[in-house]
Amino acid sequence: MIMKEEVKRLRSFREFLRVDEKPIFDDLLLQCELYASHASTMTSVVREVPLIMSMLFGQHKRLLELEEQLMKLETK
Repeated sequence: MIMKEEVKRLRSFREFLRVDEKPIFDDLLLQCELYASHASTMTSVVREVPLIMSMLFGQHKRLLELEEQLMKLETK
């Protein structure tokens, strides 16, 4: 529940982004939603920590996937 509230609060930030930046921000928020159940198990006095951890995890996962794809291309 807290995660959804924080994501909703962050959406106001989106209004001030350039048109080409909005899809990037939407993708970042998608990471929060994808890992919300995982992040909700975290206990933190700072409400944003689970949200940031979800974003960080999602981005790190994607980075590792891209590195793997790059390695496959380099070895061909």
